[in-house]
Amino acid sequence: MPQFRVQDILDILIMSILIYQLYSWFRKSRAIQVMAGLGTITAIYFVTRQTGLHMTSWVLQQLGTVIIVVIVVIFQNEIRQTLYRFSKLRELVGADSKQHCSGPNTIADSAFALAKARCGAIIVFQRADQLDDHLSNGTQLEALVSAPLLSSIFQDGTPLHDGAVLIRDERIVQAACLLPLSDAQHLPQQYGTRHRAALGLTERTDAIVLVVSEERGEVSLAERGELTVFQTAEHLKRKLEALFTPEDQQQKRTLARRIFSDLLPKSAILLGVTVIWLLLSARQGEVAIVPVPLTFHGLPEGMTLTRVSPEEVTVRLRSNSGLTPSPRLLDLTADLDLGSVQEGHNTLRVSLSHVRVPSGMTVVGIEPTSVKIVVKAPQKPK
Repeated sequence: MPQFRVQDILDILIMSILIYQLYSWFRKSRAIQVMAGLGTITAIYFVTRQTGLHMTSWVLQQLGTVIIVVIVVIFQNEIRQTLYRFSKLRELVGADSKQHCSGPNTIADSAFALAKARCGAIIVFQRADQLDDHLSNGTQLEALVSAPLLSSIFQDGTPLHDGAVLIRDERIVQAACLLPLSDAQHLPQQYGTRHRAALGLTERTDAIVLVVSEERGEVSLAERGELTVFQTAEHLKRKLEALFTPEDQQQKRTLARRIFSDLLPKSAILLGVTVIWLLLSARQGEVAIVPVPLTFHGLPEGMTLTRVSPEEVTVRLRSNSGLTPSPRLLDLTADLDLGSVQEGHNTLRVSLSHVRVPSGMTVVGIEPTSVKIVVKAPQKPK
């Protein structure tokens, strides 16, 4: 059983945090299913390689490159958004995931007024994530948010009513936008196109989407792929204020709450990363004995090497990491310098430094420690 160092614990925690962050971003989208399938194929590949199923492991290895290219093409928007989320540049320039909402009272009252009139609406609030790759066919506007403007935009029969309104930096910047539909399965049958579009955008970004159903006169708010129905305007106002109030003006979540929320997937990811670390560390300290052929360089000009005994040495290698390849798969040599040899019989010392090994491996022994060679000098003309 390998002993845990402080570095190992940090290694496991960092990988667990990164994987959980990816999981939390993608768990409501089709990308999580592809990632699960890719993980299964990767696990099968490692099993087949370790068990000696050479043809299967070779086929999976060749398919791996093709699969990665296909994934990059299909999920280029998700990958770009993920890289943007990982980027710290927006923090350096002062970008904040909490954008101000222009008048929660105005928004909430307008939404319930539209619901009462059975007038459908969908309002998108942009936060930190860029939405340009997810919105299409929008009409550019530059207007302050107001109840009369929202009512006129979503009034049935107007040119801009069939689509979403985008609010950014307290202004309506686009109208009649088309949103991506949700890829989630088994959604309730009463969810119409507006609800599926709201879920689709919030599955892919950190945007907040407000939906008014014209069939049921219902007001809902979509966030992170979850839809919440609100019964009163007051309830919606409080929710909008909590979502868009800057963190320094609201009570911050405690460290304990951050750690223990969503505990089941966090525990599963931590356990999985720990198991993988243990499997990778299983070969740590393993000593393998491999034959290594001798090679030579620096033979003086005109001299000829006529005999070598023995032609190979036995080397003992220790693996310091489970990430290094098996020593038996390495193309190792013991390279000796012949610059100081003389004509006739010579004995050369073979040391550990003569064997070059990759990082993560150490030469711990070599036998024999000397080799005998015979060198023939050029014949002098008579």
